[in-house]
Amino acid sequence: MALRVTPGMMHNNLMRNINHNLIRMEHQQNMLSTGRKLNKPSDDPSGITYSLRYRSELAMNEQYNKNIATAQSLLGHTDTVLGQLNEMIQRVQELTVQALNDTNPQTALDSIRVEIAQIYEQAVMVGNDSLNGKFIFNGQLTDKQPYDSATAATQDTDTEKFLMRFSAGVTVAINVTGDEVFGKSTDTDNLFKLLKDIENSIADPANKTLLASASVQLTSRFDKLINVRSEVGARVNRVDLIDQRLQDLTLNLNDLQARTEDTDMAETIMKFNVEQSVYQASLSTGAKIIQPSLIDYLR
Repeated sequence: MALRVTPGMMHNNLMRNINHNLIRMEHQQNMLSTGRKLNKPSDDPSGITYSLRYRSELAMNEQYNKNIATAQSLLGHTDTVLGQLNEMIQRVQELTVQALNDTNPQTALDSIRVEIAQIYEQAVMVGNDSLNGKFIFNGQLTDKQPYDSATAATQDTDTEKFLMRFSAGVTVAINVTGDEVFGKSTDTDNLFKLLKDIENSIADPANKTLLASASVQLTSRFDKLINVRSEVGARVNRVDLIDQRLQDLTLNLNDLQARTEDTDMAETIMKFNVEQSVYQASLSTGAKIIQPSLIDYLR
């Protein structure tokens, strides 16, 4: 039995096919205008899963990069401050050796005593050093000044460390405490106590025994300071390595994201031209198939 084809069926089939061709052309045009082949989940349901995963990891890496910048800034500043303190202790050692010389008159010792007093004040200022309004040597109590000039030798700092996260399961302490640098109040080589002992030992009359003992303890504190500074340097190197690794990972993730989301412009232009030709051909063919009838002119 032959199927009767009516003009209405021809019209409906033609419009459906033309709309289908138009949708396909619009899809290629949309990819050209946005430069992306993933504009909605239905474009590639499996690809959108990878895309969201890459975006999530890139967002985390962005925060990790901020953490690295913060750590590099604080560790670099801390190393600079420790370098200044290192120079001060070396100067005190030189002055102590001079003061231990029995040929020095009291006037020379008085001059040394004045300089030691100034170095003490400078050491307290270093102990109260801050970065971005936060005291760097008071552990996690960064809003509180750790040392007072009059009682620095009897003050202890907070001993908690700032652990900065740089990736899943990777944390690094980015601060050192005042107790590590200057010594606890109970330590015999507490730097503030030693500076006061040296200052008092060369007052008239000079106490060479106390001065010699303080000189030995000063060497001990200097060695500990070197160890702290070495540890800071090691942390700086580790953070730099993590930074390099994170940059490489971010580059790889951006490449994977581009492969998943971005369109191949040359291929898309070619496909768009094909779809445009098909659409134009369907319009031209439809105009030939559905010719105006006599009734159309009588309306």
